[in-house]
Amino acid sequence: MGQGFFGYNPPKFITDAAKDALDKVDCNQYSPTKGRPRLKKAVAKAYSPLFGRDIDPETEVTITTGANEGMLSAFMGFIEPGDEVVVFEPFFDQYISNIEMAGGVIRYVPLQPPKNGGTEVSSAGDWTVNMADIENAFNDKTKMIVLNTPHNPVGKIFSKSELQGIGDLCVKHNLIILSDEVYDRLPFTPFTRVATLSPAIAARTLTVGSAGKNFYCTGWRVGYLIGPANLIHYVAAAHTRICFSSVSPLQEAAAVGFEKAEELGFWEQSRREMMGKVERFCAVFDELGIPYSKPEGGYFVLANLARVKLPDDYNFPAQVADRPRDFKLAWFLIMELGVAAIPPTEFYTQKNMWMAEDWLRFAVCKEDDVLEGAKKRLRGLEKYMS
Repeated sequence: MGQGFFGYNPPKFITDAAKDALDKVDCNQYSPTKGRPRLKKAVAKAYSPLFGRDIDPETEVTITTGANEGMLSAFMGFIEPGDEVVVFEPFFDQYISNIEMAGGVIRYVPLQPPKNGGTEVSSAGDWTVNMADIENAFNDKTKMIVLNTPHNPVGKIFSKSELQGIGDLCVKHNLIILSDEVYDRLPFTPFTRVATLSPAIAARTLTVGSAGKNFYCTGWRVGYLIGPANLIHYVAAAHTRICFSSVSPLQEAAAVGFEKAEELGFWEQSRREMMGKVERFCAVFDELGIPYSKPEGGYFVLANLARVKLPDDYNFPAQVADRPRDFKLAWFLIMELGVAAIPPTEFYTQKNMWMAEDWLRFAVCKEDDVLEGAKKRLRGLEKYMS
């Protein structure tokens, strides 16, 4: 229940496409650095209706070796040593090393957790952002802001008004928006794409996507960025230097995925199945009276274990004993109950770790029998609860 990889295979129409691709000569050789034409066209066709405009597959789409490498390419393409990048806490940990590798300086803006998050079930949407805090993080060195919606680890979908406010600030201060939308096919509430809000905002937005997240194949490492040609140009140039091109047969299979997903009803099926997994897993927290943040999208659940009392004499190893309480909770669950979860203070700076020390992140993208097994083990928490 810890790391966010799927516990089941991609759909058969995807795996069949990958097997078929291996029999094609061109699919076993280098692909163009910006991606296989078929995949770029498939991405453009799939996203044009969602963006409300025709996306040019040749100039406005580039394929990357996973979304993470795509974001690294964006940072390398635009960030010079000393440039500043605004990132929300909690953050996907890879952002930090990627920005620093490019020589960037990070300015952090925390999402404020729900005030009642330790006592009752709340919505991921209740994690709020203060627009004044965002603008106060900007200065003449600021080059970019990183958004993540649906958000990892919170599960928050930024509202249209929040995105409009952020987008307007970025237009005012002439910033690039890097919008990490890798969970875009798993929204449980209305989902707005920041690039659709206005022409001025679209002109400075790079949208990041992941075929691996979309089709349950995170190990394939097929990502993509969509944006205006003048921005995509520099992302593609950096990608060329980082890894030249991405895996050919898996690009071909991903193209088939985008071509067939809508007609097969896959997107809606995937969304409904993940909603069901969230509800199935969170039932154990309802049963135990453990508050949690109900996700608006994605496949992570944050549970607040403030009511769990760790034994005073518990022997934590040295590498855990001096860490925040969530690390101790995570260790305790592994050793005593056999359930793995991620301590979210790892996604915070030292200054703001206190916001997350009672929370743990659980990944529900697993087979239902695994979820049921985890629930059975988590019932063992009852004897430790105050």
